[in-house]
Amino acid sequence: MVLIVLLLSQTKQKQTSIFQHRNIIMPNHQAIFLPNDIDKQAIILQTLSQKAPDVLAQFNELEGVLFSKIKIDEILEEEDRHGFTEITKHLNRSLKSMSSGEQKKALLNYILAQKVDFIILDNPFDNLDTATQTYLFNRIVELKDKILFIQIIHRKRDLLPFITQIIRVENNNGKLTYHTDNETFTDNRDENILVGDIPATTHFYPEINDELIVFDKVNVSYNEKPILKDISWSIKKGEFWHLIGPNGAGKTTILSMITGDNPKGYGQNLYLFGRKKGSGETVWDIKDKIGYVTPSMTDLFSTRHTLVQMVISGFYDSIGLYVNPSDLNVKIAKEWLALVNLSHLNDTLFCFLTSGQQRLSLILRAMVKHPPLLILDEAIAGLDDHNAQLAISLINKIANETNTTILYVSHRSEEGLNPKNIFTLIPSEEGSEGIKS
Repeated sequence: MVLIVLLLSQTKQKQTSIFQHRNIIMPNHQAIFLPNDIDKQAIILQTLSQKAPDVLAQFNELEGVLFSKIKIDEILEEEDRHGFTEITKHLNRSLKSMSSGEQKKALLNYILAQKVDFIILDNPFDNLDTATQTYLFNRIVELKDKILFIQIIHRKRDLLPFITQIIRVENNNGKLTYHTDNETFTDNRDENILVGDIPATTHFYPEINDELIVFDKVNVSYNEKPILKDISWSIKKGEFWHLIGPNGAGKTTILSMITGDNPKGYGQNLYLFGRKKGSGETVWDIKDKIGYVTPSMTDLFSTRHTLVQMVISGFYDSIGLYVNPSDLNVKIAKEWLALVNLSHLNDTLFCFLTSGQQRLSLILRAMVKHPPLLILDEAIAGLDDHNAQLAISLINKIANETNTTILYVSHRSEEGLNPKNIFTLIPSEEGSEGIKS
């Protein structure tokens, strides 16, 4: 996760004169390292409201604005209400019609044109393809001698190369402490080792074909615009795939066809768990065989569900637990939580967990039935180094010790996570084609 604060100016000399005129000493570039148990939004709000604590107090005389997905979502809501926004009124297209990369470019260009002291650029690289990440990175580097950066990060690999001053924020029994750490910001907690074997399950599936999913020259268009062209792809039992491709290449379309949600699958040579799409299967027949994890799922669970209840709900494909589970299902859910050393949080409300703990528990929920197919859609995005490594260890353990097929969807490769097969979508005017490697 990356957060960058950019101080706008035309030149470094002009920037310095602005600070001198206001009797302010210009701060240096800083990186703030936050593990997942820190409330990042609180730090952002403190900075924007000029109430930043400790070493960040040097920014309290400056005016800032927020650049983030949250801001984009607010603008999209405004666009739905009024039909236009200040950002896009000169672009002859809506923000909603843009890819996530185009949306971030449009918002950044709009903000850079405003007369503000600094911009809080929250998590600019998440969910962007490699080309767009490179574009934004190069844009930032070009501005480093003119603009002040404060980068808030969860992962060591996201540190901007020209930043040498690092602040570590730690949560000590609910009190945040700030430490200057210019040597390293590696997570110093003990490595959380997975304990034990993959738990068994009470849920069993009828005989499943070796080929779980088959695309045979599948084409998809929307409003006469080609999205997918002649997609041929076979996903077999026990395989570990990585699905990649630029923003707008059709990854979401492919996933919606695999889960049975996309009506474009009817009338095509698309086979889901041995049955041709449209041959009498129900969406629930398909979803019963799939475990699905995406970061946005954390917002779906009620505040009254505990961690163990949330994991148990995976047996019933429900968002939360609304039935009395069997003793055996409770036992299995607790064994999964013990595997990742979360047993001490069994009765904690899901909404009170850190984002890292929530993400791990979503993977457990998806796996309690040992589904034939596990889809991990950006499942590691936003995790700190510690929780990312734990998630990688868990995914590798599932790949090595079960028959579940894994479909990992992400723009980034993760060190230590080694899918055996890659399916890459290559966009063209005729629609994206798929390349297997």
